[in-house]
Amino acid sequence: MPQSPTGPVPPAPARRPLSSSPSLLRAARENLQLLAEDLRTPSPSMDPLFSSSRRRWIRRLPYALAFLATSVLVPVTITVLTGVYGLNGALSGALAVAQAAPLLLAVTRPLQAWWIVFGADVVGAVALIGSAEVPGQSWPWTPPVIVGYLLLLLCLGLREPRRTLLAVWLVTGAAGLVFELVSQSRSDGSHVLLFVLSGVVLVITGALRERGDAQRRLAAQTTISAAERAQRTLLEERARIARELHDVVAHHMSVITVQADSAPYRIEGLPETAREEFGAIAASARESLTEMRRLLTVLRSEGAEGELTPQPGLSRVQQLVEATVRAGVPAELSLGVDPGAVPQAVDLSAYRIVQEALANVVRHAPGAVTGVSVTVDGPDLVVLVVNGAADSPDSPLESTGTGHGLVGMRERVRLTGGTLDTGPLPDGGFRVAARLPLVTPVTSEDDG
Repeated sequence: MPQSPTGPVPPAPARRPLSSSPSLLRAARENLQLLAEDLRTPSPSMDPLFSSSRRRWIRRLPYALAFLATSVLVPVTITVLTGVYGLNGALSGALAVAQAAPLLLAVTRPLQAWWIVFGADVVGAVALIGSAEVPGQSWPWTPPVIVGYLLLLLCLGLREPRRTLLAVWLVTGAAGLVFELVSQSRSDGSHVLLFVLSGVVLVITGALRERGDAQRRLAAQTTISAAERAQRTLLEERARIARELHDVVAHHMSVITVQADSAPYRIEGLPETAREEFGAIAASARESLTEMRRLLTVLRSEGAEGELTPQPGLSRVQQLVEATVRAGVPAELSLGVDPGAVPQAVDLSAYRIVQEALANVVRHAPGAVTGVSVTVDGPDLVVLVVNGAADSPDSPLESTGTGHGLVGMRERVRLTGGTLDTGPLPDGGFRVAARLPLVTPVTSEDDG
């Protein structure tokens, strides 16, 4: 589930847009109905505020602050209502608990807590209308009510959407205006103070919540984009390998076609059925070549005309090493296999693995001493490229890579049924080791 700074954020329920009816009265009525609906629809999240924080003390902070505020506001409210306003002790206690205790609920369900607190504040203001008028008394909202209400709005702004906050703010102002009209002689402007301060608190906390939500959505989109890029890279590498292998397969198919076509002329005394069979084999090979060319057209990307050149192999690894040396990377080659005896698919894969490994050395470890080894180990061809730490580790040509080279290596090794082992070395270098199974045995140069 997506996370925000205040906790996990499940998908918000669908809310109808505000009305833009041509009729002013009708639009106002419809919009008021929508705001009332928002007040009845709390956020679906029931997790505590800041529950997604990695720090334990931050996760517990809302509960600690809510408990502290409740512990202070309840006795202070009772003292103020009984001592300053002369209200009955039992009623004062009930109002104090109803106005302050829901702060504990606000940690997880702030909108439900707001309904309780707001109702208790209204009841308290009504109860204080008949109290003796004393200079300096605050009405309709007492100082403890203002403090507790603002703390509640702090939790509310961190959880609920913008329209709900707007509805709460308007209801707060409307209640103060009603009390102002009911008893103008008692009002001291506390309703205006609460209206302004509540607006400030809701704007700040709402902005913080929306900023956190925006960061969450951006992080989620970044994750999706990274996954899409990785998948696209994998598909591009597979398509490129398929285009290269086309030449290998086409060569074999061409050989089959030539052999089937020439068999009746090379072999004397063939029966007619055998001639027809060779003709069918040649026709099937030609059809397969045609289909492969069509497939290659689909796989070929724009600007890939240069791929018409013959595919390289181990016979050209020496040229790769020499080019790497000219690029400023001291490299050595140990070629312990006859390139002509290696199957073409393995030959091409081994060449590309060496090419990608040397390119990574040039990009990420310029000046590092590099060793390239291609040998035969039983039924496998072993390709090993090892480089030490770069002479200038603080100035690589690229500090980060796209990972295209490693993706290509893995795909080529997977294609031949081999294994690939890559990773950093203790001295700061890097190692690429590929083991590619050989379809047919090869003769090592060391064996003569």
